[in-house]
Amino acid sequence: MGRKQARFESLVQTHATELYRAAYWLCSDRHQAEDLVQETFARAWKSLDGLREQGAARAWLHTILRRENARRHERLEPELHSLDSVQLPAAASEFDSRPEAFALRQSLAQLPEGYRQPLITQVLGGFSCEEIGHMLGLSANTVMTRVFRARKRLRALLDDEPVVERDTGS
Repeated sequence: MGRKQARFESLVQTHATELYRAAYWLCSDRHQAEDLVQETFARAWKSLDGLREQGAARAWLHTILRRENARRHERLEPELHSLDSVQLPAAASEFDSRPEAFALRQSLAQLPEGYRQPLITQVLGGFSCEEIGHMLGLSANTVMTRVFRARKRLRALLDDEPVVERDTGS
């Protein structure tokens, strides 16, 4: 097995479950989430030589995932790649089917994209506001504001309260 293959398999084993969870929150569909993760790893494989710092892999993969999701929304036909030799861990295909989890997913889907993306990236990815800002092209202060507003709106949606705010979150 080559060095690149071993490095790639290590990335998959380390980050697949977390990427699947983030992808699922982005699209709320198991099959689309699996496709997003596959596309993310396909693009990562093609650009793996450009990743010089192993510590940056997590943010790099989340950025690829976010871009793949944007491509999905643009309805571009993604390139198909076969990654048959690399399997996702079993935990990556599991999801929470409890009513509380469903209500949370439904409420998250109602948030404007400008609020939802920073919140999901922080909560599921564990990234700092500065890291999220770098990934999304925003200042850390803007990310903090959007995460605060997203949490406030999410709380109101879950408590079935009206959301009173002028900002659109874009």
